[in-house]
Amino acid sequence: MPGGGRPCPSLASASFGCVQQPCTPGNGTATEISGLTKKYCGANSYGQLGLGHKEDVLLPQQLNDFCKPRSVRRITGGGGHSAVVTDIGDLFVCGLNKDGQLGLGHTEDIPYFTPCKSLFGCPIQQVACGWDFTIILTENGQVLSCGSNSFGQLGVPHGPRRCVVPQAIELHKEKVVCIAAGLRHALAATASGIVFQWGTGLASCGRRLCPGQTLPLFFTAKEPSRVTGLENSKAMCVLAGSDHSASLTDAGEVYVWGSNKHGQLATEAAFLPVPQKIEAHCFQNEKVTAVWSGWTHLVAQTETGKVFTWGRADYGQLGRKLETYEGWKLEKQDSFLPCSRLLNSMPSSLHCLTGATEVSCGSEHNLAVIGGVCYSWGWNEHGMCGDGTEANIWAPKPVQALLSSSGLLVGCGAGHSLALCQLPAHPALVQDPKVTYLSPDATEDTESQEAMDKERNWKERQSETSTQSQSDWSRNGGL
Repeated sequence: MPGGGRPCPSLASASFGCVQQPCTPGNGTATEISGLTKKYCGANSYGQLGLGHKEDVLLPQQLNDFCKPRSVRRITGGGGHSAVVTDIGDLFVCGLNKDGQLGLGHTEDIPYFTPCKSLFGCPIQQVACGWDFTIILTENGQVLSCGSNSFGQLGVPHGPRRCVVPQAIELHKEKVVCIAAGLRHALAATASGIVFQWGTGLASCGRRLCPGQTLPLFFTAKEPSRVTGLENSKAMCVLAGSDHSASLTDAGEVYVWGSNKHGQLATEAAFLPVPQKIEAHCFQNEKVTAVWSGWTHLVAQTETGKVFTWGRADYGQLGRKLETYEGWKLEKQDSFLPCSRLLNSMPSSLHCLTGATEVSCGSEHNLAVIGGVCYSWGWNEHGMCGDGTEANIWAPKPVQALLSSSGLLVGCGAGHSLALCQLPAHPALVQDPKVTYLSPDATEDTESQEAMDKERNWKERQSETSTQSQSDWSRNGGL
């Protein structure tokens, strides 16, 4: 679902509850690292954790290998299903399959990761999981889709209401480099920087909030339609929320459009029918290098490694204290308030996340990797934050159950989480749970100094890998 991306290292597995992936340029190449494992947790009503059962998991559980951990390139999830892409382009899926969103040729739920055999011989670069559908990007830039088509989200205008086998989407012969899937709509960015959108999920909201106004075609199209208003920019990647869309350009600018009910578009308008740039001062005049989206909140990282959050905050998804304002009860009753009164609508930096190497957003929760430590925060009703409870987490904190391993790659579904970790080579390397890790509760002076140190380290790493980064820009990342 919501999302973004980065080059991905080799993995070890684990499971817990989370949704969508980050939007950053990258080549998605897996590296050779030993001692990897996969761990998952969170909502599991349909077997989306791949553990072979359908019970929610409150603490990360190790997943039996269905592929070599070191070969995992991307992990992500949707409303009730999950997907993994390997470094050779194989796609593994599990979970809810009522509408054929797993692309396996049938509609039976699958509680363990299984290969999508219909795609063998067709290497996959990226996968984006929507609520009840899946969008797939091949290494040659072709886009495929499967699952529910009730709102035209499969991009096949005259197709059936659902498709159980991935089918090709016509994108005007443009090579696609990035895809995104929302609740009932999807997007694609091409190598030439053009953005396409399809699916009618945002149309009803737009008509209600813009009465008498004709919405652009891309809000109502059931096949890829070019997003107008972005002609003077080159999109590197795209992302989708429940009722909004966004793109990141090669100039480090973020454009947003759609619903602004929770201030996720950082503007005063209730709905943006055309893309609008979020001003640079919102990111302290730094270029944005990565963006991730949940259903109603966004996360961005700048060139110095700073991380900003904005949008809906009532489940702790922004990782900071909920700002209160007059009229909160009205907003709860589905009234749209001017965003000048939504104090969480403007991007605000989280010092404790500076230098994060991985970020992923679920519907209302998040995961991040900082210095090899996996952090979680936000909605936790199904245990997707992996702390053993079902209480929401209001500030990023280390996932204690993963402190003995080093986090390398994370992914989220709507209410479940997935992590690829490297096991310690020696017992002495296991992190001590008694150690005090960076916490938002630290004093401002300590927090600021640590943020400065991490920013300096971030700049040094960026400088060392500048040559590689330039080549990465030419290809798209995801998850």
